Amino acid sequence: MTTRPFMTVDVFTAEPYRGNPVAVVLDGQGLDEGQMQSFARWTNLSETTFVLPPTEAGRAQGADYRVRIFTPAAEMPFAGHPTLGTCHAWLAQGGTPLDPMRIVQECAKGLIPIQPSAAGLAFATPATRALPLPAHLHLIYEALGITNEQVLDAAYLDNGPHWLCLLLDNPDTVLGLEPDLARLKALGHKVGVAARYQADDATPLIGRACREAEAFATGLRAAPAAAQAQLEVRAFSTTGVEDPVTGSLNGSLADWLIAQGHLQAPYMANQGACVGRDGWVSVQQDAQQQLWIGGQTVTCVQGTVLL
Repeated sequence: MTTRPFMTVDVFTAEPYRGNPVAVVLDGQGLDEGQMQSFARWTNLSETTFVLPPTEAGRAQGADYRVRIFTPAAEMPFAGHPTLGTCHAWLAQGGTPLDPMRIVQECAKGLIPIQPSAAGLAFATPATRALPLPAHLHLIYEALGITNEQVLDAAYLDNGPHWLCLLLDNPDTVLGLEPDLARLKALGHKVGVAARYQADDATPLIGRACREAEAFATGLRAAPAAAQAQLEVRAFSTTGVEDPVTGSLNGSLADWLIAQGHLQAPYMANQGACVGRDGWVSVQQDAQQQLWIGGQTVTCVQGTVLL
């Protein structure tokens, strides 16, 4: 076994333990796929990443490092919060990008540009592909506890992960969902739900306030101060749990909602209130119409791992 530098980074938050954590092994050289998968299963986080030198082809195209991303069950071609968390760890460990204003990550999805932003770090969204809606959409609605009338729009999108994206009628509906997670898991689709806050919503809606109060009712931590968001988001994975804050989902949502005229960039999305987190996702669009998904990142664990 080899001693390797290791970090756990909280993503989409500036306050430790309020976002979505990713475990980062900063030297994955010499590890085979089975060893990586075994360690990711052991950490039991939604994702664990392994940093490697770029491939020859990636280096020729400007890649600064390569990353492999594993859930406890399988490898992923791309994921949002692991991308930002890995970049944070690579920079904190002394990584120096070829371009000081842009880091280029190589992953199975391709090259992902990452850049500093007012919101922390931001990644350029990979191309999103529309897929046919699942034939059993009505069963997914039943598992979520919603009706057709509460769904304003729906799309099944692929930007690495596949997300069934649902735009619901208002944030209270999103925050009030009590889905049958076991049934959603059996149906086999990642589901992201979102709703827009209206411009005249000066304060959080009742549903969000109640959910935050419930999540922080232990007394161990005060409920967070209210902040403005234009979109409320929740994500339900195929593992039977709710994902705290999700970069790939927010990337797919942004691509879809902006293209359909439901929202305009820039905007802020909030996610995690129902699971005791307070994640904030920044959505920006540059002059070339490229969308950038950003957020704050913070180190929670730093040291070494024997692997």
